[in-house]
Amino acid sequence: MTVSEKQIVRKLTWRLLPVLIFSYFIAIVDRANIGVAALTMNQDLGLSATAFGFAAGVFFIPYVLLELPSNLALERLGARWWIARIMLTWGLISVAHALVWNDTSLYVLRALLGAAEAGFFPGVVFYLTLWFPAAYRGRIISAFMTGIPIALVVGTPLSTLLLQLDGLMGMHGWQWMYIVEGIPAIILAFFIPFLLPSKPNDAGFLTETERKWLVARLDAERHEREALQLGSRRPLKALFTLPVLLFCLMYYGLTNLNGAVSTFLPQILKEFGFGQIETGFLAAIPYAFGAAGMLLLGRLADLPDRRAIANYVALGISIIGLIASASTSDPTLKLLALCIAAFGVFGAMPVFWGLPTSILSGATAAGGIAFINSLGNLSSVINPWVIGIIRDKTGNYNGGLYWLSLMATLSIFILTIIVSLYGRKLAVAESAQ
Repeated sequence: MTVSEKQIVRKLTWRLLPVLIFSYFIAIVDRANIGVAALTMNQDLGLSATAFGFAAGVFFIPYVLLELPSNLALERLGARWWIARIMLTWGLISVAHALVWNDTSLYVLRALLGAAEAGFFPGVVFYLTLWFPAAYRGRIISAFMTGIPIALVVGTPLSTLLLQLDGLMGMHGWQWMYIVEGIPAIILAFFIPFLLPSKPNDAGFLTETERKWLVARLDAERHEREALQLGSRRPLKALFTLPVLLFCLMYYGLTNLNGAVSTFLPQILKEFGFGQIETGFLAAIPYAFGAAGMLLLGRLADLPDRRAIANYVALGISIIGLIASASTSDPTLKLLALCIAAFGVFGAMPVFWGLPTSILSGATAAGGIAFINSLGNLSSVINPWVIGIIRDKTGNYNGGLYWLSLMATLSIFILTIIVSLYGRKLAVAESAQ
C-alpha cells in the first residue's frame, strides 16, 4: 500500500464520513426515539405492547417497498440531491409525530416516515462504493454505521430529558421530543447538496493526480468483478439470482436485531423500576458496546479472508448475549448480557454488507443492495409486532429476546450455505480487491 493511497483514503474519510455519519445519526434518532416516547406516550394514547410493536414495525412496510426505486433514483439523479430530499421529508414527518392522538394516527405517521426515509441507508452504502476501493469498505461502512449506536448513546438520554418538558405550553413531553429531534434533519437537508460531491471526478478536495488514481482504481475493480461475472449488465435479472436471494434471507435474520433491541430496551429496563432519566442513561451503556462492536468487527472483516469469519463472530456473540439476557432476572446481569448482545447485534450489519458489496458492481450494485435491504427488512415489520404479542401474553420481554436469538441463528445457517456454495467466488473477489 503506497503512501499516496493512504493519503487519498484519509482525505476521502475525513471529507465524506463526518457528513454521512451525522446524517445517519439524525435518521436513527428520529427513527428510534419512539422507544423512549413509549415510556409515557403508550399510556397517554392507550397503546398495548402489541399495538406499540405494530407501530414500530409498520415503519418498514413502505420502507421496504420503496427502497429499490429510491436507490435507482439516487443513481440516476445524483446522491447529494436525493439524500437531501430524503432528509427534508423525514424531518417534516418526524416533527408531525407530535400531532398523533391515537393508535391509527401513529400507524399512519410511522408508515409515512418509513416512506420518507426509504433508500437512505442503501443509497449511502452504494454512494460509498463509488468512492472507496473495496479493500477499505468493511471498515468504512462500519464507521458510517457507528451513527446508529452513537445516536442511541446520545439520543436516548436526550430523549428522556425532553420527556421532562411534560406540561410545557400544554403539550406532553413526548410531543416536545418529536419536535426538537425532527428539526435538525430539516436544517441539514439544505446543506447536503453543498457538502457531498456526486462522484470522484467532482472531488475538488483531491488533486488531479489523486482523482485520476482513484478513478482508475475503482474502474479496475469494477472490470475485474465483471470479468468474474460477479456483476451484471442486466440488473433486474441479477436481483433474482440464488446468491442475491440467499443474502436477502441472511439479512432477514440479522437486520432487525439492533432495531428491536433499541426499540424495546428502554421498556425492558423500566420493568426493573428505574425512573425515566435513569432508564435513558442506563440504556446508553449497551449502545456504547454496540459502537465498539461495529469498529472492531469491521476491522476484522477487512483482514484477508476474514469477512465470513467476522459475520460468524458477530452473530455468535449476538446469540450468546440475547439468550443470556433472556435467561436472567437480575438487573445487573441482564444489563451486562445486553451489553454483550449489543456488541454483536450492532456489529453484525456492517460486516454483512462487506459480502454482497464485494461481488456486485454498477447498476447491479445499486439495485442489489436495495433489494437485499428491502427484503431483509421484512423482519423489521414482523419482529417488533411478534415481540409485542409475546410481551402481552407473558408479561415480560424474555420471550422476545429468545425470538431475536432464533433470527440470528437463521442468519448463521444461511451464511453457512453461502460460504459452502460461493466461498470460492468470494475468496477470488477478495483477492482481486
